[in-house]
Amino acid sequence: MIEAKGAGVRQEWSPEELLANWTLVNGDWELVANKSGTTRLGFSLLLKFFELEGRFPDVLEEVPPAAVEYVADLVKVPATDFAKYLLVGRTAEYHRKQIREALGFRPSTVADEKALAEWLAVEVCPVELVEDRQREALLVECRARKIEPPGRTRVEKVLVAARGKWEKTFCARTIGRLGEAGTARLLSLVAEDNEAGTTLLAALKRDPGAVGLDSLLTEITKLNDVRKLGLPDELFTDCSEKLVAAWRARAIKMYPSDFRDTSEDVRITLLAALCSSRQAEITDALVDLLVALVHKINARAERRVEKQLTAELKKVRGKEGILFKLATAAVDKPDEVVRRALFPVVGEKTLKDLVAEAKANEKVFKAKVRTTLRSSYSSYYRQMLPPLLNTLGFKCNNTAYRPVMDAMKLLKKYADVDGKTRFYDSVEDEPPMDGVVRKDWREAVVDDKGKVERIPYELCVLVALRDALRRREIHVEGAARWRNPEDDLPGDFEATRAVHYAAIRQPLNPRAFIADLKKRMTAGLDQLSRALADGSAGGVKVTTRKGEPWITVPKLEPLAEPTGLAALKEEVARRWGVLDLLDVLKNADFLTGFTEEFSSVAAYERIERDVLQRRLLLALFALGTNMGIRAIVATGEHGESEAALRHVRRHFITVDNLRAAVTRLVNATFAARDTAWWGGGTACASDSKKFGSWSSNFMTEYHARYGGNGVMIYWHVERKNVCIYSQLKSCSSSEVAAMIEGLLRPCTDAEIESNYVDTHGASVVGFAFTELLKNIGSVRLYRPDDTPPGWPTLGASLTRPIRWELIEQQYDQMVKYATALRLGTAEAEQVLRRFTRGGPKHPTYQALEELGRAVRTIFACDCLASPGLRREIHGGLQVVENWNSANTVLHYGKDGALTGPDKEHAETSMLALHLLQSALVHVNTLLVQRVLAEPAWASKLSDEDRRGLTALFWSNVNPYGTFRLDMDKRLDLGSAIAVPRPRTPTHQAARSTSKSR
Repeated sequence: MIEAKGAGVRQEWSPEELLANWTLVNGDWELVANKSGTTRLGFSLLLKFFELEGRFPDVLEEVPPAAVEYVADLVKVPATDFAKYLLVGRTAEYHRKQIREALGFRPSTVADEKALAEWLAVEVCPVELVEDRQREALLVECRARKIEPPGRTRVEKVLVAARGKWEKTFCARTIGRLGEAGTARLLSLVAEDNEAGTTLLAALKRDPGAVGLDSLLTEITKLNDVRKLGLPDELFTDCSEKLVAAWRARAIKMYPSDFRDTSEDVRITLLAALCSSRQAEITDALVDLLVALVHKINARAERRVEKQLTAELKKVRGKEGILFKLATAAVDKPDEVVRRALFPVVGEKTLKDLVAEAKANEKVFKAKVRTTLRSSYSSYYRQMLPPLLNTLGFKCNNTAYRPVMDAMKLLKKYADVDGKTRFYDSVEDEPPMDGVVRKDWREAVVDDKGKVERIPYELCVLVALRDALRRREIHVEGAARWRNPEDDLPGDFEATRAVHYAAIRQPLNPRAFIADLKKRMTAGLDQLSRALADGSAGGVKVTTRKGEPWITVPKLEPLAEPTGLAALKEEVARRWGVLDLLDVLKNADFLTGFTEEFSSVAAYERIERDVLQRRLLLALFALGTNMGIRAIVATGEHGESEAALRHVRRHFITVDNLRAAVTRLVNATFAARDTAWWGGGTACASDSKKFGSWSSNFMTEYHARYGGNGVMIYWHVERKNVCIYSQLKSCSSSEVAAMIEGLLRPCTDAEIESNYVDTHGASVVGFAFTELLKNIGSVRLYRPDDTPPGWPTLGASLTRPIRWELIEQQYDQMVKYATALRLGTAEAEQVLRRFTRGGPKHPTYQALEELGRAVRTIFACDCLASPGLRREIHGGLQVVENWNSANTVLHYGKDGALTGPDKEHAETSMLALHLLQSALVHVNTLLVQRVLAEPAWASKLSDEDRRGLTALFWSNVNPYGTFRLDMDKRLDLGSAIAVPRPRTPTHQAARSTSKSR
């Protein structure tokens, strides 16, 4: 959709929509009867525009060209005459008056503006912080009250007044809830000459360091310090999370002197929002540290023992020769039975001795691991237990985990008992064993007299607690992400069940849902059976592998190489030359205005917009390329100082602002694309890429597959290389959760209908939410019911029927979790934690497994039966690989590692890279389209060229060298290209100087 610059009115209309919305009806013809020529056309268009929008257009370009043509044809006036119509003057005023009277509207008054400001302050500002949406709500309310909205400048004043009223109300309510003692404690944090308060405030702002005992103890101290402030539990309970987050974002960037520069009520509210948010965040961090530290203790002990045993194993003589003989015999006689092929080479007794030795070694290994764990825990890590138990409050709703909770109470009781007391009192305190101590640890925990030893028991309790926390069966009081999982579910679900079911387009009756699934499963199995029988499945066969059913899927035939794309890229470079990457970012901003999304977190900013734009571009380029601000200043010719750029980085470049800028740029790219070349953008692929990161960053982890420490960035990339979402994750976090999160909250208005993922998307729980996968050879096909099978060609690949009764019983609960994901009341990562393997299975997890198996069977049948669909999936997955390749080229500074000591710095770098790479795609899209607009070039592209057409190339770009920024020089794209720009310079000029995004 392409819109006029500065307009919020839809510009593209279908013939049916024009007929329904822009046709003059009986009463309309009476109004235009005495008018002719330009006046007749202009009045008609103003009338229909006002009916649709509830206001008059500010400029003629707001009226859609298609509507002008349609109405001009109705009133028999040339469409070109509309350009002669004047929106100012006595004629226009008279026309407006006529239209208002005909539709029952009246002009707004000063009293109306005051009333609207009051309404906004009470109804809208507490829940909606985005100015554009506040403006939209105001226009809707004016229409409901039959009032013509004030002029644009007056609207901005109403918005400013409403935000001011709401801020005063919010501050007064917060101060009232804090009380005098609470406000005094908060004000002391930023009082002059209070070094202790300044130190505490600085500590509260810092994220935890690398996983370790010191980090955990530091976070415990911070949490206890912030609790001493005595913030009421109900301080912000009735406030939207976005509102509190906006005040927190503003406060966390401020120094003590900045706080003192604000009014006292605002200062108190900022500190309250910061401390309240950080209290929950520190609690979450403590749980994260506990989970990671328990894993680290165990993993480190295992690695140490493995190293010792490996060294000892190498000293045993003859094992390498025996292994070589066995391997040679197995390869030479692969179809022979073991007794005939292997026993003559290596005697049966020798093999039995090897097995016995391996078992003994395994037992020795486990014993040594326990010994090493005990040693490191008792001598170092045990000191964390008393403060941890005294600081965190663990709760549980599941009786199956009651033994773990009882064990925690026992540990807390003995927390202050001298460590020299080796055993628990077996008379008064009987430690729970089942569900707490694993079988392989029993002999280490219980001695030969039946006494339970404290140190190994504590280790077992911590491991059991970690597992229960990760499955969300045990939660923590005062946490946000690790809170009671029941709080993740929408609170109004029971009262608005029908609304929530309709939102995800599912029937209220579970039997109707199941009947549709059964029908789709039967149809899919029928389709696959026919394809295997008639050979249209592209060589797919049902066979066996290692005695198990296996579906053989042959490799796809390679497609012809696109030969015309190289010439197209060369033509782009020939016409526009090699562009500096900084100029690409600059021109993308000229075309889309994404820098307008960066508002300050400070109370006041008096930087001219053109100066701010230049500094933003330089700072974003420094972050996106990973060069850093200092290097950009040292090697650039732009006249900006390091201090100026760091000020912009600190106050303007936030995660929320970056996501808004990316969204604007991505939407502009979709709007500017010619669908004849690029398609509709309804499919995407998703996968992750490992980046290096600082060891002090809490998210940094060792990656078992790729090696080395770092973090992961999970990308969702549209099929023609527009990245619609990016998210930062640790190496061990769930990729299925990341996939779901990106599909639920993409940075685009485009409808994404399908998503291609690699093998991580094949989990049955993930399939309960999404429906695509890559490797399908080992997939099992499930039956819709117990009816005798009618698919003989599928053979042993068919397994048991789906347990539909589980889905029916848990249907409502599954919809609750789906609704929580849709509404964002819970993160996908935290929801899926409840459904991890191990321990007692959650009933809803069992139902989700069955639902996932049914959905996976449906898709597997479609995929196996259709070579075209398999090729589409394979091609889609290559898109993410191409995007990852560009990461390496553009994010070249500091060896490509995400810099910064915490998540905010790393996430900011990630989003700046996303923005920079999206700017390259946007500009290249326009350049390619400009070339292909010429019939001679369009005719040169073959079908293979069209298939491989992409805007993600950098052969025409120079990312290095001296960084020059000339704001007066623009890329020559011929005729102006209109793209959506929700905020205009007029909007910006009228905006308030006080911002609290």
